[in-house]
Formats: sequence, C-alpha cells, structure tokens
Amino acid sequence: MTDLHQRLEDLRDRGLYRRLRIVSGPQGPRIVLDGRPVLLLCSNNYLGLADHPRVREAAADAAMRWGAGAGASRLVSGTMRIHRALEKRLADFKNSDAAVLFGSGYLANQGVIGSLAREGEVVFSDELNHASIIDGCRLSRAKTFVYRHRDLEHLAWGLEEAGRRASLIVTDSVFSMDGAIAPLTGLAELARRHNVRLAVDEAHAVGCIGPGGRGAVHAAGLEGEVDVVIGTLGKALGSYGAYVTCGDDMARWLVNSARSLIFSTAPAPPSVAAALAALELLMDDDHAVERLQDNANVLRAALSDEGLDTADSSTHIIPLIVGDAQTTMDLCEMALEDGVFAQGIRPPTVAPGTSRLRLTVMSTHTAQELRGAAQILGRAARDAGLAPARLPHEDHGQPAVA
Repeated sequence: MTDLHQRLEDLRDRGLYRRLRIVSGPQGPRIVLDGRPVLLLCSNNYLGLADHPRVREAAADAAMRWGAGAGASRLVSGTMRIHRALEKRLADFKNSDAAVLFGSGYLANQGVIGSLAREGEVVFSDELNHASIIDGCRLSRAKTFVYRHRDLEHLAWGLEEAGRRASLIVTDSVFSMDGAIAPLTGLAELARRHNVRLAVDEAHAVGCIGPGGRGAVHAAGLEGEVDVVIGTLGKALGSYGAYVTCGDDMARWLVNSARSLIFSTAPAPPSVAAALAALELLMDDDHAVERLQDNANVLRAALSDEGLDTADSSTHIIPLIVGDAQTTMDLCEMALEDGVFAQGIRPPTVAPGTSRLRLTVMSTHTAQELRGAAQILGRAARDAGLAPARLPHEDHGQPAVA
C-alpha cells in the first residue's frame, strides 16, 4: 500500500474523501448529474447567465474573432481590445476610476494582498474569509492577524496592537459558506481611523446584492471608501475570470506588482466576451437582484417550515449546519436520491464540527421547485435524526421535485 493510498483511505474513514461529479449539459436550475436529472441547489450561477443565449453567442463570436486563448500574459502580448472593453465597462458599473482583469478570483486575491501587504507589516483577515484570501495573506510574507468573524472590537484591538505596522484589512463581503454579510461600514471606519487600506472581495455579492447588483459595498453606501474591490466573472456573471476595481494609481501599481497577473496568461477572449454580455444583461435588468432575493426568501421560509435552521443567512447562500462530515454526506446522498443536489461541505473548507449542506438559489428557480426541495431536505433530515418529526397536520403533501 502506497503512502498516497493510505492517505486516501484515511480521508474515507473520516468522511472527507471527495470525488468529481459529472454534469451533462449547461448549468441551469435543473441539470443531469452523473446521468440523473436533478434540481441544482449548489451552483454559483446565481442569475442563470452561464447558459443565457446572448452570453453563449458572445463567447462563440469572440472565439471566432479573437481566438480560443489570449496566448500570453497581460504584460507581454495577452491584453486585447476586448480585455480593455470589459475593464472599462466594469469600472463604469462599479463607479470606479479603473478596473484590472485577472485570470481568476484566486489569482486576484493573491495579487492584491501580495501587492499591498509586505514583509514586516500586518494584514487583518476575517477568520471565515475564503481560502484565496487566506493563501494571499500567507504568500504576502506579512504577519496575518486573524480577527474573529465580523468582530469589530477584536479587529480594533489588533489594529491598536499592530500600530504603524498595520497595512491592510481584507474581507469577503458575502461569506461564501454561510451567506452572512461583513460589517462593511464598521470596517471602513476602522480603516480610516488607523490609516490602513481596505480590500473587499465581492465574489458572492456582485449581481446579487445592492442597487443594480453592484454589490454590498454599494449597498452600504461606501463607494470611494474601499481601496480595492475584488470581484469574479465566474459566479453571477456566468463566465470565468476576475477583476479588481480601484483608483488609477492602484490599478497601475497592481499591473506593476501583482505577481499573479504578471506571470499568468490573460483571460481567454470567449470568457471575457461572455462576461461582457452578462454584465450588459445585468445592467439592463432592473429586477434581477429582486428575483434572486425573493427566491432566497422562499427557500428560507420553506426550510423553516420543515424545522431546519438556516443560521445567520440573509442572502442567496443558505447553510444547513449538520456538524459531522460523514452525516453531512449521507444527507447529501439522501436528497440526491429524491432529485435534489445540495453538495455537502466539509473540512478544510469549513471548521471541524460545522460540516453543512451549502444551498444556493438561482433567480431562474421557481418557487414551487424551491418549496419542493425544502420538503425533500426536511424529510431527509428527519430520516437522519437531524430535524424534529412532523406532526400529521403539518404534512404538506408530496414534494414538487420528486
């Protein structure tokens, strides 16, 4: 038995083994998963734009006009007119001076943090920030102060302790595993008071939160008060890649210092064109955010009716905390048997003892689909001993998505 085989067996024993599931066809509210039709409740394609006809057509047209790939890094020969067009449109959308495209959200966070927090300085990171932020902090060589989740008092204490070494506060705006929103107003005030920069990752907020889907920073009225806003093209905008919106000087600094931009091939033209088309669709749709949040409210209420706790979520991301990793995956498989795909999330993605089903709604789900999915999840949770038994008069009939 090889050491890798033994490690894999250890993962199986702890309920942490992972495998790839195969989706046939485009990402919609319903998919074919490993040959089985299911309702999809764990995609980040929040607005359903990944398979929108205009987005697909834009990607196909760009492939014919610009080619399948950029062929080089941004600073060599990889920056094409289509990249500049999307950067300008993103800057306009976010009411920012400039935007810089990156290959992915992971690369964007690594590039931003590594450029703004240096050895000998201190970067301040929420304990539930995404792995890309955590790794960006590690690679920056700065000391990282991890403050308790959304705890402004703990952060303020850390800033006082760091003094002049304090360099950067970085946070997700919508936390990807529990759907909670960061206290952005308080973070901005602390950044001003201690003369440090503030970077906010809006990956799960753009298209989903705030006026016109511009994100939680805009919803908090903090335009111009956040030094760097990071966003992704691969979630609500239905494509792939990422961007940073910021001031002109900051944009030029990132182009000259962000290693993940300097040493990576530029985003592929079809992905850039798809994102540009998706952004136009979002800007033309006055009710996209409203539909998404209405669906989130429907699912939250239906889960509550089933006796399931949705924690602190107030957004389109709704966690069902289970605790044990293997029980979580058992619950995932039970729901899948009844036609609902809600992926189990386990350590190291979440802390030990907090494994969960991470539910995400799409604006293209119907209310009937979401209520039916809640019934299926409720039944699975009761069968697993994770939810209170239903009284006879509480029976709502057969699920809508059997």
